[in-house]
Amino acid sequence: MKKILPILLIVAIFLGCKSDTPKETAKIVKQYTIDVFMDNESIFGSSFSHDYSKLLVGSNKSGTFNAYTIPIGGGEKTALTKSDATIRPMSFFPKDDRILYASDNDGDEIYHIFLRNEDGTITDLTPDKGARASMYGWTDDYTGFYYGSNKRNPQFMDVYEMNIDNFESTLVFQNDEGHDFGGISNDKKYMALSKSINTNDSDMFLYDLAAKKMIKISEQQAGYSPSDFSTDSKNLYYTTDNGSEFKYLKKYNIETGTHEDVLKKDWDISYAYFSKTGKYRVVGVNVDGKNELSILDIKSGKEVQFPKIEGADISSVRISKNEELMTFYAGSSKSTSNLYTFDLKTGKHNQLTNTLNKDIVPDDLVEASVVRFKSFDGLEVPAIYYKPHNATATNKAPALVWVHGGPGGQSRQGYSANVQYLVNHGYAVLMVNNRGSSGYGKSFFQMDDQNHGEKDLKDCIEGKNYLASLPYIDKDKIGIIGGSYGGYMVMRAMTHAPEEFKIGVNIFGVTNWLRTLKSIPPWWESFKDALYLEMGDPNTADSVRLYDISPLFHADQVKNPVMVLQGAKDPRVLQVESDEMVAEIKKNNVPVEYVLFEDEGHGFVKKENQIESNTRILQFCDKYLKGDPAMKN
Repeated sequence: MKKILPILLIVAIFLGCKSDTPKETAKIVKQYTIDVFMDNESIFGSSFSHDYSKLLVGSNKSGTFNAYTIPIGGGEKTALTKSDATIRPMSFFPKDDRILYASDNDGDEIYHIFLRNEDGTITDLTPDKGARASMYGWTDDYTGFYYGSNKRNPQFMDVYEMNIDNFESTLVFQNDEGHDFGGISNDKKYMALSKSINTNDSDMFLYDLAAKKMIKISEQQAGYSPSDFSTDSKNLYYTTDNGSEFKYLKKYNIETGTHEDVLKKDWDISYAYFSKTGKYRVVGVNVDGKNELSILDIKSGKEVQFPKIEGADISSVRISKNEELMTFYAGSSKSTSNLYTFDLKTGKHNQLTNTLNKDIVPDDLVEASVVRFKSFDGLEVPAIYYKPHNATATNKAPALVWVHGGPGGQSRQGYSANVQYLVNHGYAVLMVNNRGSSGYGKSFFQMDDQNHGEKDLKDCIEGKNYLASLPYIDKDKIGIIGGSYGGYMVMRAMTHAPEEFKIGVNIFGVTNWLRTLKSIPPWWESFKDALYLEMGDPNTADSVRLYDISPLFHADQVKNPVMVLQGAKDPRVLQVESDEMVAEIKKNNVPVEYVLFEDEGHGFVKKENQIESNTRILQFCDKYLKGDPAMKN
C-alpha cells in the first residue's frame, strides 16, 4: 500500500535538491571521535519504587549496562550493581527496595533472573544450568511474578509463578506445542497464548487454567498478538491485521465469545495496555518508522495531553500503580533518549537525565528524513536518510546503504551513535527498509518470503542508485553495511552483485543458510516452523535454493574489499559463519578485515567493543571507500 507524501515534505525535498548547486557552501561542523560519541549514556527502564521516591533504570555509563536508581525528583544516579556482565534491571519489589534483574554470559542469551537484596547480596532465582528464563510480569496482588523457563524442555518455555515470600516456583502451564505467552488475567482464570503459523500469521488461544482447556479464539488466518486483559478479567485485548493491511486493536469478550473492533489507525498499532486499575489505556503506533503514543482516560474518554518535547517523540511510557505518575523517554534521530516524569494530575513534567555528551554540539548532528524511491519493478521503497552537513555539489560525499536485521526488521527514526559517527565524518547513510520490512503493511512484509537475497537485494541496489542520483553524492563511492540479516545482505551483494558496491561491511551476518537454519537456538523451536516457511526448510528440496543464496558458496565472486565483525558468543549466527567467509575471501586476494570479539554475542553491548568496532569500520571506509591517502599506509 503506497503512501502519499505530505505536500510540505514534497516541497522540502524539492527545495533540498534545488539548493545543491555549486554556489552552496558546506556547513562546517566539528568532527568527533568515537570515544566522544560513546560517552553518551544509554538508559532504559523506569520501575517505580514502592514509596515512589525513586526509579530503577539500566545505564551503560560504566561501560557495561548496570542497575541504578534515580530520585523521582531528579538528581544523581546511585549504582546498585557494578558488573562486567550486562545487567538488565526489570523491577523493584512491591513493598521494599529489593530488585529483579536479568543477565546472561557475554551475549549467549541464556538469561537468568536474579534477586538483589537491599544489602547488596545477589541470588540467582533461576539457577538451572543451560536453561534460560524470562520475566513476564507481577501477579495482580503482587505476591509473586510469572516467568518463562525452558529448564524442562530446552525447546519450549513453560510458564511458572514464583512466590516472593519463599521464592518457590509453581508450574502454571506446560508448553508442549510451542505456544508464546500473552498474559494472565487478574483473576488467574485465563492465559492468553499465540502460536506462529508463518512469520506474518498466527493463531491465538485462551487457556482455561482451572479446566486445563485450550480454546482457539482467532478468526480467519491473519496475525494475532495478545495485548492485555481488561482489569476486570472479562475481555482480552489484542492486535490483528485480519482483513487489513495494518494491525489494529480489538477485544474478545470471554463470556460471550464475541470480537469487537476497538481502535484503527493508518499504521500498525504496535502495542496497547492498561494502567493498574484500568483508568488509562496506552497505545503505541508505528508511524513511518517513528513512534506515536496516546493515552486515553477511560472514564472521560479524553486523550491525556502530553508535554511537548521539541524535536522528539515519546516512547516507553510506564504509569505508576497509584496512577498519579508517569515516566517516559523522549528522543529523536539527532538526540539521545532522556527519561522524564509526568504528573498526571498537574500536567507538569521533569527531565531526569541528560544523556548526550556535553562535548557534542547538538547542531553538529544530523536529523534523519524519510525518503522514498522507486525500485526496479516500480515498488515504492521507504528509507531513513542522513545527509552530512558538509555535502554539496562541489564537495561530494561518499555514501553507505545500511540494511537492517531480520528478516522482517525495520530501520527507524531513532538515535544511532553508529550512524551519527559515520555521518559526522562525511558519509551519507541511507537506511533502506527493503521489501519484507515490517511497519508498512502485511503485503509489503510478505514480499520477500522465499525470495531472500533477490528482490530485497535489488531494492538495496536501487537505494544505491537513488543515492547516486543526488548531486552531492559521489556515485563512485557507495558501499553497503548491515548487521545480522543485514550482514547477510551485505555478503549477498558482494557475491551476487559484486560490481554494485565499492565495499561491504558485514556485522555478524549469515553466510551459510543451511547451517544457520539447522543450528538455531533450541528456544526458537516455537518459531522454527514459521521461519522455515519464510526462508525454506534446509532438510527438504528447499536446500537447493538455500545453498544458492548462501554467500559462502559463492565467495569466489567477491571482488571488492570486505570487513567482517563477529561476536564469539553469538548463538544465532555462529562464529564459524564469519570464520569460513573470511577464509574463502582471502583466496581471492581481495582485501578483507576480520574483527572478532570474544566477549560479545549477537550485538556489541560493551562500550570498549563498540568503540573498537566503530573505529575499525570508519578506518576501513576511509581507506577503501573514501580513498583517504593517510589510511593507505
